[in-house]
Amino acid sequence: IKDSLVSYLASVRSALIGKVEGVSERDARSPRTVTGTNLAGLLKHCAMIEHGYLVECLGQPSPLELPKIDFDADPNGDLYLTADESLTEAVARYRAVADVVGATVARLPLDTPATVPWWGERGATTLAVLLPHVLAEVARHAGQADIVREGIDGVAGMRAAGDNLWEPEDGWPAPVAGLRALADGS
Repeated sequence: IKDSLVSYLASVRSALIGKVEGVSERDARSPRTVTGTNLAGLLKHCAMIEHGYLVECLGQPSPLELPKIDFDADPNGDLYLTADESLTEAVARYRAVADVVGATVARLPLDTPATVPWWGERGATTLAVLLPHVLAEVARHAGQADIVREGIDGVAGMRAAGDNLWEPEDGWPAPVAGLRALADGS
């Protein structure tokens, strides 16, 4: 089970990183929703999530120095890159987090105790609970990144090139118009 969860986590992480690669710094940072969702922020958030749950909450050492965020001052501080952070650095940081997380999870059994301070009374847990929790979180954000990236340049799907989706021979205008007509008729 652990190997399967780790494999799926690596896959969704790779998909998320792929959504950021090939876009400009500006496009990656630009807010794309009313709440400010942006590709660079999704990447930073997931790196922080993985490291937080699968290293720090397990009480494991890490050679990484991640950004210090005062969540009391800015509850969304992990959802965007600051002026001092570059997209290239954020991608490299996430890859480094992946290496540390991978090594940590590989050496620990699923029943390893963990403490998640922000979970309150439910905070005493195990790696067996944290691993699928993190997988679900990263998968959710990889899906958001897929939609955000499609809005930037039309690239969609799990692979960066977007070559794993069927596309109509005449492109998307006709199917999208059909969907719009269905929605307008309801």
